[in-house]
Amino acid sequence: MSEAVPGSPVLPDVKMHLATPAAPCTGTVVSTERCTASRKAAGFVRHVAIDVGGTPLEGHFRAGQAFGVLAPGVDQFGKPHKLRLYSIASPSTGEDGQGRILATTVKRTIDEHDDTHKLFLGVCSNYLCDLAVGDKVAVTGPNGKRFLLPVDPSLHDYVFCATGTGIAPFRGMIMELLAAKVPSRITLLMGSPYASDLLYHQQFQTLAAAHPNFTYLTAISREAGAGRPMYVHDRLRAEGARLADQLASERTLFYICGIAGMELGIMQALASLLPPDRLAQYLRLTPDAPADAASWERKMINKAIVPTRRMMLEVY
Repeated sequence: MSEAVPGSPVLPDVKMHLATPAAPCTGTVVSTERCTASRKAAGFVRHVAIDVGGTPLEGHFRAGQAFGVLAPGVDQFGKPHKLRLYSIASPSTGEDGQGRILATTVKRTIDEHDDTHKLFLGVCSNYLCDLAVGDKVAVTGPNGKRFLLPVDPSLHDYVFCATGTGIAPFRGMIMELLAAKVPSRITLLMGSPYASDLLYHQQFQTLAAAHPNFTYLTAISREAGAGRPMYVHDRLRAEGARLADQLASERTLFYICGIAGMELGIMQALASLLPPDRLAQYLRLTPDAPADAASWERKMINKAIVPTRRMMLEVY
């Protein structure tokens, strides 16, 4: 278990499992739109908003939680499709400000089977992306009690690191923090293969222009002519001097959400930027942890390299 350190957040008590797979509630799609920076993006990602008014979820979800979706039909074995969880991309007050409408960020899964080379389509991701305004959808939740903003968000500063649809919870959190006008420094580092794949890019640019306390940074890893690949941990290192005071502050909380494996590079970057006493705010190193962070391996996380309560991970 992660140890508490000075400045550890006090997280709110949240409601969970108000609607279960055995007794889901019915939501109604109220909007669906692409959220990539360009229609030429390599993937298809949509922002889908669902009205859960009049259900147990209304007013009882928070930014950082997830909700479940039950796609209709059966699998190849004749059994109902399994529940899929999706991060809530809305602030705790919802897209509408009243807690009725929650949204999520969905990427279509389109692949081919290794053995047959036949097309494979993700069941629930494509189901959600295919929905039209007015369609009904069976939803459950909310789920999650750890990946949340603190009870008093004004007591902390924030660094959010995301890749792909891992941006979903941070969209809601950042909207919530800025709407509350907290005196906090908020930094978002967003990683993407190509600039065209950046999610909610225009929205974050607009928010950064309007709020001096919000910094929006991108890391593009495969852009032609961009030189060496730039991943989130590379951007963190590159911005080390600019973010030094925020990273070292006892107010700062660090959130990571996205593709599994990204957390190791970020932890190594922090180790290169912070002295041991400041690094200890985010990571507790056991005697088994190599002194040279460059030799750390992902399998060491939560064993020799243990995130404290000031570093929150949601990777998949």
